[in-house]
Amino acid sequence: MRVVQINAVYEYGSTGRSTMEIHQTLIKMGEESCVFCTNFCDERQNVFMIGNKIDHKIHAFMSRLTGLQAYFSKVATKRLIEKLEKFKPEIIHLQNLHANYINLSLLLRYLAKKDIATVVTLHDCWFFTGHCCHYTEDKCDKWLTGCGNCPALRKYNISWFFDRSKKIYKDKKQLFEAIPKLAVVGNSEWTTTQARKSLLKKAQIIEKIYNWINLDEFYPHIKGTNVKFTILGVAQSWTEKKGLSVFVRIAEHYSDCRVVIIGKIEHDVKLPDNVLIVGITNSIKELAKYYSIADVFVNTSIQETFGNVSAEALACGTPIVVNNATANPELVEEGCGYVADNNNIDSYFAAIDQVRYLGKANYSEKCVQFARNNFDMKNNINKYIMLYNRLLW
Repeated sequence: MRVVQINAVYEYGSTGRSTMEIHQTLIKMGEESCVFCTNFCDERQNVFMIGNKIDHKIHAFMSRLTGLQAYFSKVATKRLIEKLEKFKPEIIHLQNLHANYINLSLLLRYLAKKDIATVVTLHDCWFFTGHCCHYTEDKCDKWLTGCGNCPALRKYNISWFFDRSKKIYKDKKQLFEAIPKLAVVGNSEWTTTQARKSLLKKAQIIEKIYNWINLDEFYPHIKGTNVKFTILGVAQSWTEKKGLSVFVRIAEHYSDCRVVIIGKIEHDVKLPDNVLIVGITNSIKELAKYYSIADVFVNTSIQETFGNVSAEALACGTPIVVNNATANPELVEEGCGYVADNNNIDSYFAAIDQVRYLGKANYSEKCVQFARNNFDMKNNINKYIMLYNRLLW
């Protein structure tokens, strides 16, 4: 089996790690595997770069100028196609394409013309909208009927002048419907359900495969009880859609507790004295220790297509409290934590109080078992490989 993955990044970040892990698994199995990305090139590992930094910057500028994303990088995409012609893939696996580096029309028309089995993983909603990656913040359902008058033009991949969301939606619909062997994978039940209502609904296969985490790295590192009850929050970048203001109120309310925030805080926010800001960490070992130290992990995000950070916390034996929005509730099995009413601060307080009353030890074993049952890397990568084979039958 010859498999090509295309993703914005390789090796780092959640999509970069999963791309690398599928690639390495296929090679160990004796299959032919190749990856194309924007940040890494090592021909010995069969990993190649699409375009270059100048091309990516030009694409980003033209996208903002015209309101059209993934309509540029024609030369880079043609060179990619030339390499695909030589490799002759049986499976093309599309992951994150919205990083201003690829011409979507050229690529998808090629896949349709060559009748190459195609897998699309929905790490967010970009593949089936006319502009945005997430629409819950804006309470928008235009993706169901065709987009237009987009409320997110100034939020994601900013368009300076034009709303081209209706055209982009129409083009995506035509391009994906032309691919005969198309499988769409949602990384949660919520994402999968959305896909079944979207422009991708005619795909041959639509199913769920959860994101995975490396359980050899995310496991309970530290046992025992903290001197101070510790509340943890993790995000790459803390904004309002990640629930920053809610987390500040939690810190204020639990002034006798230690509150740890991992990730970049986008703007100046006055934080209570009991808050420890760690910043961004690229060390999985360090991150796993923070999860393990915490008594409770709180995910205040209003839009999660999966919730990797919640899954990582569970694997480290820490109960979670999540927002009742998008895919968040799927990760809270009975005995693993609580679902707070959306944007209701008292609901968060009640859930945290319950964990504090019963103690972390009351939850840890169930949290670890739930993570092992659902987010095991070997099992979930194997589901993709079985999907590849089904498309080729």
